[in-house]
Amino acid sequence: MTNSTNTVSSNQTEGTPPSLPLTLNIQFTKDLSFEVPHGAAIFASLQEAPQISVSIDTNANRLNENGVYEVSLKIKIDAVEAQKQNEGTSRTIFIAELIYCAVVTLNNPPEELIEPILLVEVPRLIFPYARNIISEVTRDGGFPPVVLQPIDFVSLWQNKQQQAAQTHTEAGHA
Repeated sequence: MTNSTNTVSSNQTEGTPPSLPLTLNIQFTKDLSFEVPHGAAIFASLQEAPQISVSIDTNANRLNENGVYEVSLKIKIDAVEAQKQNEGTSRTIFIAELIYCAVVTLNNPPEELIEPILLVEVPRLIFPYARNIISEVTRDGGFPPVVLQPIDFVSLWQNKQQQAAQTHTEAGHA
C-alpha cells in the first residue's frame, strides 16, 4: 500500500490557475486636474454634445531593489465643441487629466513577465478606480459623466513596444 500526497500550495487549489506573483500594496491619485477654460459662458452657449477625445498611457518605475514598483495610469480627456461647417476653430469645453497610481511588489516572477505584469495587469486592475474618478469629476464639473469604455491594455503595451522598437531602429540609422 502506497501513501501518496498531493502538493498544492496554500494559496492555490486544484483546478485553479496559479496566482500572479504580485502584491498590490496601495492605490492613490497622484495628480488630478479638471479645467473649464471658458467658465460659465460655455454652459450658456453649448448647444450640442461635445466631441470627446481620450488618451491613455501607462508607466512603471522601480522604487527599490526588493521588487517594489510604482505603476501609473495617465488618462487625459479633451472635450471640444462639435465642429460647425462655417466656423474654423472649436472651443475647449473641458479638460480632465488624471494620473492614478499603484505601488506593487513583484514576488520573483520570471524576467519575461515583469513588463507585462507592470504595464498590462496592474493597469487592468486599477483602471476601474480611475474610470470612476473621471466619471465623478466630469459630473461634478457640471457635465454628463464621462464613462470610459474598457481598455485593451495588451494592445496598448504592444503598440508601445512597437513604437520603442521603431524609435530604436530610426536612431540606429541616424
